[in-house]
Amino acid sequence: TGGAGVLGTQIAKSLGNEGIKVAILDIDEEAAKEVVAAIEKVGGTALGIKTNVLDKESLQKAEKIVREKLGPVDILINGAGGNHPKGTTDNEFLHKEDLQDTKQDLKTFFDLDQEGIEFVFNLNFLGTLLTSQVFTKNMIDVEGATIINVSSMNAFKPLTKIPAYSGAKAAVSNFTQWLAVHMSKVGIRVNAIAPGFFLTKQNRSLLLDENENYTERAQKIINQTPMERFGQPEELVGTILWLINEKAASFVNGVIVPIDGGFAAYSGV
Repeated sequence: TGGAGVLGTQIAKSLGNEGIKVAILDIDEEAAKEVVAAIEKVGGTALGIKTNVLDKESLQKAEKIVREKLGPVDILINGAGGNHPKGTTDNEFLHKEDLQDTKQDLKTFFDLDQEGIEFVFNLNFLGTLLTSQVFTKNMIDVEGATIINVSSMNAFKPLTKIPAYSGAKAAVSNFTQWLAVHMSKVGIRVNAIAPGFFLTKQNRSLLLDENENYTERAQKIINQTPMERFGQPEELVGTILWLINEKAASFVNGVIVPIDGGFAAYSGV
């Protein structure tokens, strides 16, 4: 799911290059078709399906199409996710003057929109849960069946400004461990990756200014990342290929793997 996003596209193409039949499930049908075309261009097999991960009927239709056209599903990557401005504060810290000066039009913690928070939480957590519900039923006893969820470094260290996204990704990490235990008797391994900071369409305007230079927030991230750069989408692939490989990772279950350039390990001093 989310296979037509910046990170999802790279993952889908890399799986296709490995000879894996890939179904790209995305709300953006045209973008999914573009990913399919790119995979087929280099001799891979792919299928694009317009899918809403918050609509169980949509997921059920997609799952049926995948099995009919590509065969049994042995790998599920829950990649749909994202943030929303209505679940984001304007400032990192709350100051009393923020509440006293009504002319500033600041969005404080108290102004966060319930609808925006629900959108973020539902897309990231509920979308992962519902997709897993729909797809795992027919993955039972499929050889090498495995699920990869996409968490975030926000799940380990909540970032300022984005409480909804941080909370949702923490829920994804917790659910990954829960599902790994729950599915352990029916032959389905469940793990997650936790990307650090990668440039995507959603965060580009927050991290780069109009001249493609780092914003103040981006520079803070770089200062906290020992490798002093953002990750590249292709740098997620090795971990995913390891986790889905039954020979290499058959006893790896219920882990969340950081891919963050050392961000989580660095104390700042």
